[in-house]
Amino acid sequence: MKLSSSIRIFVVVSALCLGSHTGSAQTAAQFIAKGDASDRTFDAGEALKSYLAAEKQEPKNVQLLVSIARQYRHLMTKAPTDKEKLRLGGSALSYGLKAAALGPHDSDAQLSTAITYGKMLPFQGRQAQVDAAPRIKAAVDRALHLNPRNDSAWHVLGRWHESLANVGSVKRAVGGILYGEMPVGTNEEAVACFDKAIAINPRRLRHYVELGRTYAQMGQYDNARKYLIKGLGTPNSENDDPEVRTLGREALALLP
Repeated sequence: MKLSSSIRIFVVVSALCLGSHTGSAQTAAQFIAKGDASDRTFDAGEALKSYLAAEKQEPKNVQLLVSIARQYRHLMTKAPTDKEKLRLGGSALSYGLKAAALGPHDSDAQLSTAITYGKMLPFQGRQAQVDAAPRIKAAVDRALHLNPRNDSAWHVLGRWHESLANVGSVKRAVGGILYGEMPVGTNEEAVACFDKAIAINPRRLRHYVELGRTYAQMGQYDNARKYLIKGLGTPNSENDDPEVRTLGREALALLP
């Protein structure tokens, strides 16, 4: 049976429209898969390109937004200037905030901003650092409330305690006068957090290195050496691991 011209045209147009819609969805998935592959090989630049292409089609994909924020943070590490690091950090923070707003029940989305705030701290002024401290704690608390087994969240909370525990009393008093009251953290709380992170995921070298660095700050050098060596003996599995490994080597070399 022959189709009339008008029916044939309708069939062709419908097929093209359906094919375009299907191809669009597949293309977004393909971009994400390509980005994931680049992420696994620590190629943050290529991963970001793929994820940004996918975002054009899926702008409210929470996990995609978290992945984009992560790549911007990875790029911060190799940025040549503090200004460029902060620019990339600002982009990471923007995507993290969007992910957190769209994913109020997603632990990784809530944690993203905390990680970015922490990554930006060394390149910011004192006021920005003081302002970031309660924001980091609030984001980590939300992440752990949603998923108590989020080892990255325990790690960030450990870093939070570790950093604040070693702010001297004079510096804290002066900072409080100039910038507002600073939160209080303890090395003991930091150790507990890193221990929990290791118990949940013993394959991440960063947990061991930061636990070792914390023990070094506490003057417990045998424990510090034990965990730093353990961390340095753990294979790289993430983009930031070479940077963390360098910190571990430096800390180990300073032990008495």
